[in-house]
Amino acid sequence: MLSKTFNLLFYLKKPKNYVGGKMPIYIRITTDGCRFELAAKRDCEPEKWNSQSGRLAGTKQEVRSVNAYLDSLQTKVYEAHRRLIDSGKEVNAESIRNVLLGIEDRPRMIMAIFKEHNDEMQALIGKDFTRSTYNRYEAAFRNVKEFLLFKYKAADVSLDKLDYSLITAYAFYLKGKRNISHNTTMKYLVYFKKIVLLCVKSGWIVRDPFFAFSMAKQEVDRRPLDEIELAAIVDKKFPNERLRKVRDIFVFCCYTGLSYVDVQKLKRSEMIDGFDGKKWLSIKRQKTDTRSKIPLLPVPLKILELYSEHIQCISQDRLLPVMTNQRMNSYLKEIADVCGIERNITFHLARHTFATTVTLSNNVPIESVSKMLGHKDLRTTQHYAKIIDKKVSNDMEALRFKLESKGI
Repeated sequence: MLSKTFNLLFYLKKPKNYVGGKMPIYIRITTDGCRFELAAKRDCEPEKWNSQSGRLAGTKQEVRSVNAYLDSLQTKVYEAHRRLIDSGKEVNAESIRNVLLGIEDRPRMIMAIFKEHNDEMQALIGKDFTRSTYNRYEAAFRNVKEFLLFKYKAADVSLDKLDYSLITAYAFYLKGKRNISHNTTMKYLVYFKKIVLLCVKSGWIVRDPFFAFSMAKQEVDRRPLDEIELAAIVDKKFPNERLRKVRDIFVFCCYTGLSYVDVQKLKRSEMIDGFDGKKWLSIKRQKTDTRSKIPLLPVPLKILELYSEHIQCISQDRLLPVMTNQRMNSYLKEIADVCGIERNITFHLARHTFATTVTLSNNVPIESVSKMLGHKDLRTTQHYAKIIDKKVSNDMEALRFKLESKGI
């Protein structure tokens, strides 16, 4: 980082209790208004000092010797200044002083910076960040640490190792050694990139090593459950209580559009009596911090009634006994197999199913769907609610009826 101003001055510094005689020569270096002083380890009688040139006046050998020394010291200061610029390091009074005194800057370490970032994030949970966001960055922190141990046999490395080749090696490690999917790998790289950009903005590294690295995700089949698939899950009799509970919570979200994190923290007080005398959910979405109100259909109402006396719901003041997202997704795979659904089902698919199969395909306006999903932008809803063939067919059938009634 270049300094805006850089000035160098030699001057005589009057010692305490000075009564006369020689005074020590000091060098003052100023960068951007900040300065430091060093003793030049030479002295001079005040009457022989030229304050304009910052040198001794005269031509005697002793004078020439001191002035040559001060010239050499000045050259060293400019060399230190240039070295800092060339290395891309921050140029300030302290960094120049350290170079002159031979004090090496302690190298900044990748994991130390990552940990400091996460510690600050943890302190702001409930204010600027959610617990789940912090947990994702902690998982990313552990992945990078494990990679450095694998690649460098060290728990931490300095920022000078942070280049394009490290990024590509990390991506390969996640995919090839950890067997993590491409899209999940990209998510972990996004978290790591935030730390890297923090280093760039702070002037600790010259350029972003992610430059020219492709962060594109692969298209994933996120087709919502169709009516037949949803009915198969709803109607299936599960003798296993664990699968039955996961199925019920998943179906509840298919008919309310709630995400995992929102249904997991759903309190009893968030089921309210609406203006129409019916039961509604009134929640603040954790991801967007927006208020969402959802009228409850018969299916989710029945599910809530099933678990109204569940011991976990009573003890935790929750509407449903939700387990971890990882376990829910694991059991949903088993449920899909039992129901003859030959594709991967994750909990988030319930939100897509609500947007498309349950609401839009039954002619609920997209504006209403967007409001129930708690979206701030209608374009986000369009991403969830892909128009399916049945909706297109219904719309065209309505148009056909209108045209035929007009004799067209």
